Amino acid sequence: MKENNPYREDREQLRELLKQYENLKNGRRHAFIDEESFEKIITHYQEKEDLTRAMEAAELAVEQYPFSAQLLIKKADILLANRRYRDALNILEKAELFDNADINLYILKTDAYLALDKQEKAVALLQEALQLFVGEEKMELLFELADVYDDYEDFDKVFDCLKMILEDDPNNEEALYKICFWTDFTGRNEESIRLHQQIIDEFPYNELAWFNLAAAYQGLKLYEKAIDAYQFAIAIEEKFDYAYRNMGDAYIRLRKYREAIEALDKVNELAKPEDVIFEALGYCYDRLKNFAQARFHYRKASHLRPDDSRLYYKIACTYFKEGQWESCLKQLDTALKIHRLQPEYNLLAGECNMQLGLYKEAVQFFSAVVSHRPKSVAGWEALVRCLYNGGFYEEGLEQASAAFKVTKGKPLFLFYRAALLFAAGKTKEGILQLEKAMERAPRQLKKFIELNPAILQNQAVVEVVARFKRNKSI
Repeated sequence: MKENNPYREDREQLRELLKQYENLKNGRRHAFIDEESFEKIITHYQEKEDLTRAMEAAELAVEQYPFSAQLLIKKADILLANRRYRDALNILEKAELFDNADINLYILKTDAYLALDKQEKAVALLQEALQLFVGEEKMELLFELADVYDDYEDFDKVFDCLKMILEDDPNNEEALYKICFWTDFTGRNEESIRLHQQIIDEFPYNELAWFNLAAAYQGLKLYEKAIDAYQFAIAIEEKFDYAYRNMGDAYIRLRKYREAIEALDKVNELAKPEDVIFEALGYCYDRLKNFAQARFHYRKASHLRPDDSRLYYKIACTYFKEGQWESCLKQLDTALKIHRLQPEYNLLAGECNMQLGLYKEAVQFFSAVVSHRPKSVAGWEALVRCLYNGGFYEEGLEQASAAFKVTKGKPLFLFYRAALLFAAGKTKEGILQLEKAMERAPRQLKKFIELNPAILQNQAVVEVVARFKRNKSI
């Protein structure tokens, strides 16, 4: 028994059509070719991207059927593909005289206007066409209008078009996907919440509507409400990886890191590995002080994004928090090879070297920070502190004076100058400097004491502090 094969039958019919067309073109005897057959022949050449033959077929078709709007529209489509926009518009004007109810007429005209940078005409045309069509065709025109507004950078009207689509067709997946992005982009979260609540009231098992509702809550930083809505989306579609992803972010915002880890692990189960998910997991474990797991996930992220120096820096930070200075420096070395002048990396490298007693090396890193970011109080503070701890008192005094000047008189550096003067054996100058510092910012005394807690055994220092405590509240 012979099996039916529709694809083979269609292919054989097309082959026969093309043979008849070739006979017509070459003036040989041929069978009658109707309008629909001509459309199939033109479409065949368009699909093969043979625009020359497609135009040849369209010219012959229009010659045979000069009053066929469909064939004129096919010809205009080819003209557009050849960037002959004005010629295409002329053909479409002619087609409109014969049939103004073909949606392709308006879509192709829109494409031509946009190509000629006439967005206003494209908008006016589509708004007029919206009055002529209903149902799916109206939806198609609204999508087209949204694209025009996007091209025109009138983004609020893109949102309006998508909203209109969903008011007519609440389960339109394309519109539901797109409006989520445009809600975030335009910040129209309150409107999105109202719209999607209406959709959910009518279609409570629409997981995309629940997702969009959650995303709008998230846009307003209503993270608890967002999580509740994501839970509904997941209950309807348990493999909804984007819902788990966004829910993980919401949990992180609420500092619920264990719950965030659970959601983000689910993303890894459902979707292909992503650097941002591994990085987020690393951050969660970092906040939970589980530094080994934090490193594990940061490393996974770095394997997928090897040129991102921040990931090596984050790994270095976990080692620093554990006091593993040499391991920290190893990761920083990788980060610094990618971004040599990054102040944060140099600052942490300096701190590690200082912890290892390598003061000269630490000074080099801190100097790089203040050189690249001269107004950085943190950089100057680290440099002066390092010079103090390393016993380089004279250089420390010079740098403290420079820091005081560059940072426009930060009192911290007066305290540091006082500490350096005491360390250099210049007690009287140290007392005068300490008094000056206490007059400016007595609450920063703790920074002075942190450098050398034993300084409180110095009677002169104790007297200065006591005098200011009597006169001012520290």
